[in-house]
Amino acid sequence: MRLKLTFPILMVALIATIACARLILHAQEQPRRVEIVAKRFEFTPSEITLKKGEPVTLVLTSKDVQHGLKLDAFNQVVIAKKGQSSQVQFTPNEAGTFAAQCASFCGAGHGSMKLTVHVTE
Repeated sequence: MRLKLTFPILMVALIATIACARLILHAQEQPRRVEIVAKRFEFTPSEITLKKGEPVTLVLTSKDVQHGLKLDAFNQVVIAKKGQSSQVQFTPNEAGTFAAQCASFCGAGHGSMKLTVHVTE
């Protein structure tokens, strides 16, 4: 009788363990989401910190006119039309401090529209 009760309990425990492990692995696979708001002539936040080797999704939202975010160090560009959001996903493969800039001409202050990206080990 004891064996008959033990087997179903062990099976339920095993299935629960496998399900939890799959949830944890799935959560680790999801890229980190970083939201950036663009408006003439600034990005908010103006600095972000990422981790080397950690997948990231940059979400750019434009508040006023079309803006872009160009990150040459990682060969990434994302463009957001007025009032919309766009995103780009990548994995930083190098540590350091990198400059990103607006990739769509947005007026006289366009050249000063910058974002600093820190990538840590």
